[in-house]
Amino acid sequence: MESSLPPNNSNEQLMENEDDRFVPRRTQENTHGEKSKFRSLSRKEWLTVGVLCYVNLINYMDRYTMAGIMPSIKDHFHFGDDIAGLLQTVFVISYMIFAPLFGYLGDRYNRKAIMAFGVCLWSLTTLLGSFMNTTVSFVLLRAFVGIGEASYSTIAPTIISDLFVKDLRAKVLALFYFAIPVGSGMGYIVGSEMARVTNSWQWALRVTPIMGCIAVFCIIFVVHEPERGESEGGSHTKATSWSQDLRLLIRNRSFMYSTLGFMSVSFVAGALSWWGPDYIYRGVKLQPGKENTSLHDVAYKFGIITMLSGVIGVALGQILAIHLKRYDSRADPLICAFGVLSSAPVIYFASLLPRVSTSWCFVLIFFGEILLNLNWSIVADMLLYVVTPRRRSTAEAFQILISHMFGDAGSPYLVGVVADAIAKKFRSGEPYINQTVSIHEDEISYYSLQYSLFMTCFVEFMGGVFFLLTSFYIIQDRMLAEKEVKGDANERLTNFFADEPVQQPSMI
Repeated sequence: MESSLPPNNSNEQLMENEDDRFVPRRTQENTHGEKSKFRSLSRKEWLTVGVLCYVNLINYMDRYTMAGIMPSIKDHFHFGDDIAGLLQTVFVISYMIFAPLFGYLGDRYNRKAIMAFGVCLWSLTTLLGSFMNTTVSFVLLRAFVGIGEASYSTIAPTIISDLFVKDLRAKVLALFYFAIPVGSGMGYIVGSEMARVTNSWQWALRVTPIMGCIAVFCIIFVVHEPERGESEGGSHTKATSWSQDLRLLIRNRSFMYSTLGFMSVSFVAGALSWWGPDYIYRGVKLQPGKENTSLHDVAYKFGIITMLSGVIGVALGQILAIHLKRYDSRADPLICAFGVLSSAPVIYFASLLPRVSTSWCFVLIFFGEILLNLNWSIVADMLLYVVTPRRRSTAEAFQILISHMFGDAGSPYLVGVVADAIAKKFRSGEPYINQTVSIHEDEISYYSLQYSLFMTCFVEFMGGVFFLLTSFYIIQDRMLAEKEVKGDANERLTNFFADEPVQQPSMI
């Protein structure tokens, strides 16, 4: 008896992994370009990833070297907390202003040349800054450092995205983003130790420029630049205009909400990274018998904690993402939301403890930073799979612009300004803490910065809300991006999910 069921001509394939639920019609062109996510890395790819991770490491080392030697810099130039915060703010402002330019160039021109230029620029300006004797020139050169670092940060993740796909790309991105906490921690340690050994804060700024020269050589002669979209079989896609790229990115709700969530993380990370060692130092000096505590000792311990919590946090975030996505495709933004929301109370209680117990303060900072670090590589991975290859550098630049403009561009300066304003209230005799208690100058310095840092907890809560909103749209936006990459934008899809079949119209 002949079956009445129509033949199944679907080209869909059953997959084990949640990441692979959508597989468009296979063509010779995209099958040739797509790389298996289960393959091992070639020697050329290992070298490329190694160089990119190395440059990202010294990038963040350079960014936070000054945080470990800030009191020495303040004494040399004779400025207060407001100008100290401004040093990081001018860096981030130039960084975010030039990020869109480098994003546009990175989507259209040779990415190795752009990265080499940027690393060379920030290495040179960092070195020159160590010889400056005026506040204006020192601040100005700090702005040029931001321009150089913008060229690298917008482009390097897109090279990784063009070499790898899916779980393999997620793991390589985790390796790449280890450099953020590790580099930041090394910045505190190397900066403070070099200043201590040489008895000069200027030498702390001369370490990363030497490492930067090595990085420029490696970028030019070692890094392999793949075709855009090569790993996903999308190298046939054509670049669109910059204005069209922006319109499409703004309509991408997953990208926009995750960017706003990352903006909140950036605000908190910028404030804590810049002011953390100095704040703990102010609190420790108020403990009986610890009046002679050295900032170098505090910065060294803070750097170790930053590195360890970063390695654990980034790795844990990526492990959770890979495993939980098997059960829920929204796992990425949900993990980010959990990390940010749970970090807020931990950071709050940690900020109460520097004057009471240094050990418990460091313990809570360690766990708070682990939770905050869960999101670094996950946010980067979300951007890469909801945005098509030809506009990823622009997306990276746009995310940098938004997250830094309203994040760490202003948070160090804002914390410094608010701390100075509160300190003036204390000194004016107004009953800001207690009407009956006379406050010592060291206590004014400590409590004013403490109250100012409390704002970071509220910003973390906002970030958690934005990541929760991302979870509502992440599946749909990922499918649309994959569909465009495969060249099937005008074809009707069938069976996105094996358990959610699309009903076909009946033929009459």
